[in-house]
Amino acid sequence: MSFYHFARSIVAGVMKPIFRFKVIGSENFPKEGGVLLCCNHISNLDPPALGVAAPRPVSYMAKQELFEAPILKTVLPKVHAFPVRRGKGDREALRTGLKALKEGAVLGLFPEGTRSKDGQIQKALAGAGFFALRSEAAIVPCAIIGPYKPFSRLKIVFGKPIDFESYRTEKISAEEATSIIMEEIQHLLDEQRGSRVG
Repeated sequence: MSFYHFARSIVAGVMKPIFRFKVIGSENFPKEGGVLLCCNHISNLDPPALGVAAPRPVSYMAKQELFEAPILKTVLPKVHAFPVRRGKGDREALRTGLKALKEGAVLGLFPEGTRSKDGQIQKALAGAGFFALRSEAAIVPCAIIGPYKPFSRLKIVFGKPIDFESYRTEKISAEEATSIIMEEIQHLLDEQRGSRVG
């Protein structure tokens, strides 16, 4: 068993009973090939929660400062995280992300860049659109519906992959591409909030 799967099993053992996970749409997740997994952001617990819910290992960008902490700098690479210098257009991080997608990995992104305090989607950054347009990865929208309260239901919903072929041909901007992805995430949120059953 790899360190990633070992760590995932430990985190799942803790989080699943506390937050009563309900995962919806796992059948929408491609079984192979590069996947750009884009999700709304409501808590610092989103990355481990998404890692537990996703049927395949997920790689993440994590702020550079975390890699300077004594223990985290050893652990983070083992759970498929790589550093990004936020707010500086980190080209090395962009290259690393594209390389992961090209090699068939799952890259998890929170396009808003920061947590939403009220659960409503915020204006997103262009990074998600950049990866969507520059790669041939499947674009999977995802919605996390909280709150993260002990023994309350936490829903994680995977939507159907967004067909990006025409957008890549039209050469739309990264900002426009990100907006399309965020609209799909909003649709998932609206759909689930409108059917509050279970």
